[in-house]
Amino acid sequence: MHHLLLCRSANLLFLHALIVLVPRLSADPSYSFDNSQKFLNQYCVGCHQGKSPAGGFHARTLSDPSTFRTETSWWTRVISRVRDAGMPPKGAPMPSAEERSGITEWAAGSVKAAICGSGAVPGPTPVRRLNRDEYTATIRDLLDIHLDIGRALPEDGAGGEGFDNAAETLFLSPLHSEKYMELAGFAIGFAAKEYKSRARVFVSKPGPGVSEQQASDAIFKSFLPRAFRRPVDDWTVASYQKLYQSARTEGQSFDEAILTSLRAALVSPLFLYHVSRSDDQYAFASRLSYFLWGSMPDELLFDAAAEGQLSDPAVVKYMVQRMLRNDRSNGFVQRFGEQWLRTRELGAEKIPDAEVFPTYSSDEELRSDIRFQPVLFIREVFIRNLSLLNLIDSKYTIGTITLAKHMNVALPINKGARKQPQWVELPEGSHRGGLLGMPAVLAVSSHPYRTSPVLRGAWVLDTILGTPPPAPPPDVPPLDSKQDANTSRSVRERLTQHRENAVCASCHNSIDPLGFALENFDAVGQWREQDAGQPVNAAGELPDGTKFSGPDELKTVLLARKDEFVHNLTRRMLGYALGRGLALEDSCTVDEIVGQLKRADYSAQTLIEAIVMSPAFRFAPPERLARREATKRDRS
Repeated sequence: MHHLLLCRSANLLFLHALIVLVPRLSADPSYSFDNSQKFLNQYCVGCHQGKSPAGGFHARTLSDPSTFRTETSWWTRVISRVRDAGMPPKGAPMPSAEERSGITEWAAGSVKAAICGSGAVPGPTPVRRLNRDEYTATIRDLLDIHLDIGRALPEDGAGGEGFDNAAETLFLSPLHSEKYMELAGFAIGFAAKEYKSRARVFVSKPGPGVSEQQASDAIFKSFLPRAFRRPVDDWTVASYQKLYQSARTEGQSFDEAILTSLRAALVSPLFLYHVSRSDDQYAFASRLSYFLWGSMPDELLFDAAAEGQLSDPAVVKYMVQRMLRNDRSNGFVQRFGEQWLRTRELGAEKIPDAEVFPTYSSDEELRSDIRFQPVLFIREVFIRNLSLLNLIDSKYTIGTITLAKHMNVALPINKGARKQPQWVELPEGSHRGGLLGMPAVLAVSSHPYRTSPVLRGAWVLDTILGTPPPAPPPDVPPLDSKQDANTSRSVRERLTQHRENAVCASCHNSIDPLGFALENFDAVGQWREQDAGQPVNAAGELPDGTKFSGPDELKTVLLARKDEFVHNLTRRMLGYALGRGLALEDSCTVDEIVGQLKRADYSAQTLIEAIVMSPAFRFAPPERLARREATKRDRS
């Protein structure tokens, strides 16, 4: 069983790598299916033939081009094992590096072509529960109580594309069940005591002309559809009516029996889980609201679903724009932005040393401004519908008086709101445009005591370009000691020992130059001209010969690779929107969205609109969407 889990994990890791790689691949025209068969016959058939082939894989399984569609799992395993030199085994004839790259790149492109040949298709739709933030927000909006109630729940781990709303990690533990029961009682009891919240729950009460049955029916028919994010049938209402009657029989008052019944609703799977029913309009409304608000749909979304309007792209576009302008979208930008950029780690896993950076450590307002600057910047890019390339470089930033002083940049701050974050134009030569000029990013990609070209270079490769470097060998000593940070040698000099090792150099030659270009920023993002008493050397050269020096030239290099950046950002946001890791089928959706972004000059809202209109988000194959559009045209 353990072996099977390891194999499954390896396959999932490869699928992730293939999703990242495959959009940049197409089948090499100089390579053919015959070439692949020659490779399999020469290097694989020896072990993978007969009645009991090694690993249960018979090379003959992949003897026809149609198998790229019918035997995708075997092709992905072969590509993975050959690419990582796991096969052939030691002692067997070995293919050259060129032969390995030839078959793996060609086969990956062929798998993609087979899967995406008929257009984007939905990937898997796993069931997932509300994560901690979603639970808190849903209780808030359902009951109109403003409590951080989810704090009592266990923290949610990150999964999928790196986010804590991924179905893969949102399992239901016994502790969760216990806490949900406890919190449901607390929340519904608190709501009953608050005037506004009570009015939202107790929409009717027994009295002249209104029986208990009628009042309880009215309450359930008002509460349950909002709690379950969809209409409820008579059977569901009757089941809660039965629970209410049972509580009344046991001696509970009308109010107590209602609260007992509603508490049960708050621990129902229909409340705790995202319930997806194909391309149902209510499910779509719920997916849209949890994507952009992290909470339940509001009345306008419910009404649009009830009237069947959410199949109309114009209505969906209006809803997206409306929802982004709503303050509830702040949570979406913060959750997505902080997890994508990893700035959520500031103050937790990443804490700059108080002795080395006393001002940063003692100034709570500065730390808060630094942490939220990237989040607020991303929000403005989306609200203003600017080009996503502003995230790489921009003439604007988010500024406060405190940030301006820390960054040593003269920002045109509105004196009437000096402490409020403001969208401001950067002066020429500030070096602060885009995410790479922001102290939060520079701090989270540093060690507590000093900068790290390795961490920063790896951050750029992973977070910006979507091409994370492999983990370092276990026997390489780190350069993160405080004692080493206080030496007279520059970071560049201290990294020489890594680059002298041929095994290390193969990766560091791609990582370090990107980090060197950011060396003018210290470990809390302040500009400096010297390091260890020497002038900062911010020059870098990539293995392909690309040369640059300093953050401005680095951003020029990254803008030249904008396709990689946009593909990576699309993949990450699609994974966040779907609440799961991406499957191979999703690479087709990513490709289509990237194409739409290019045609729209990378406008930020196009990314969200393309995601929510995609078959993957709607959970509907393209032919069904096409039929629905045709039906709508016929009716009009």
